[in-house]
Amino acid sequence: MATLVERLKAGTTSLCVIGLGYVGLPLAVAFAGKGIPVIGYDVDASRIEAYQRGEDVTDEVGDDALRASGVVFTSDASRLREGVFHIVTVPTPIHPDTTPDMSFVLAATRTIGEQLVPGACVVYESTVYPGATERECIPVLEQASGMRCGPDFKVGYSPERINPADRVHRLENIVKVVSGIDEAAAADIDQVYRLIIQAGTRVVSNIRTAEMVKVVENTQRDYNIAFMNEVARIAKRMDVDTHEMLDAMNTKWNALRFEPGLVGGHCIGVDPYYFTYQAERLGYHSQLILESRRINDSMGRYIAETAIRLLMRMELLPQRSRIAILGVTFKENCIDLRNTRVLDLVQRLQEDRVTPMLVDPVANPHEVQRMFGLPLTPIEALRDVDCIIAAVSHDCFRRLPVEELQAMYSRNHPMLLMDVKAIYPREALLDRGFQLWRL
Repeated sequence: MATLVERLKAGTTSLCVIGLGYVGLPLAVAFAGKGIPVIGYDVDASRIEAYQRGEDVTDEVGDDALRASGVVFTSDASRLREGVFHIVTVPTPIHPDTTPDMSFVLAATRTIGEQLVPGACVVYESTVYPGATERECIPVLEQASGMRCGPDFKVGYSPERINPADRVHRLENIVKVVSGIDEAAAADIDQVYRLIIQAGTRVVSNIRTAEMVKVVENTQRDYNIAFMNEVARIAKRMDVDTHEMLDAMNTKWNALRFEPGLVGGHCIGVDPYYFTYQAERLGYHSQLILESRRINDSMGRYIAETAIRLLMRMELLPQRSRIAILGVTFKENCIDLRNTRVLDLVQRLQEDRVTPMLVDPVANPHEVQRMFGLPLTPIEALRDVDCIIAAVSHDCFRRLPVEELQAMYSRNHPMLLMDVKAIYPREALLDRGFQLWRL
């Protein structure tokens, strides 16, 4: 009998990707590029319509590659019955109390289960807490399908590692961690992913290990950035420029090259809570991880409060000041607004009746209006500002000459520039009379 990968390569069955965002769309296009019949499913009909028109709303694969892919995009769940290999890449956010929100994963699981055919394989890439695939997802698959995991269908977990807007570390050149409910499932899943992953795969012994890989690698980054954020706040009290100090420190061969900043997005700001949720269920209360989250989640408010304090020192009323924020997405050169901590910065300013101007040529204006309740301001419209907060280091902001920055300010007082990521030349700014603050 032909294996799963042989059937996919022969075109006698399809591979289905459930959830077509920043993770799912590149996967669908990559498999289709290897001649595999691919069905891309998403409950968002407007997103499906955009893909059918050849418009990449994620900006991850590009319109040309999307149009040439041959992926069948649909919001008709019955089309999933045509596939035997299902990859789940739906969002896994957190609730307001920071507990995991598994609703999207379980809804997708139920939909797949209702269309599941004997011999199929379901692989989860969405972030979950260690143990969730076996504890929550498999029972739903069994109930919805009327079949049993193991003898009737297989399940696996392979954590997504895509870095949105990263043109260097792409899907195909990042090692893929793979696991299955048993050795046979892991072997089948490994063979399928090897069709598109040039960097190779790493098969681990069980699903829980693969789930933990995902949450720990992002928790590690979160912790290290939190340390840098705390260092930056202490450095301010010691009258030390954080970035000058870090540049010198990083000349040592074993320095860890992390920098302070706002920590948002769908992974680093979320995954630690999935990790600590399960740890606490098992009786272990995290100290370092949760404190790191507290520090990183506080940085938007800290920057806003610093801006207000500096304006008052300049004898300016914050409520009457023209404040521009450069960048609102969660990271540089990325259109993704999910869990952006710039929102904390804006909300803290609004608490003091300050309405900032938001500038971001990368972001979707409609999404910004929906999330922030404010319009985007074209950068060329910035005139007579009192304070600029460069919050996100988009390339378009990095390329701004100091002269253009200077032209945006009012001439009645010092030019306050809060360069959060230190993207502008310090000496050139100071020489031109800027009042410079860097994190």
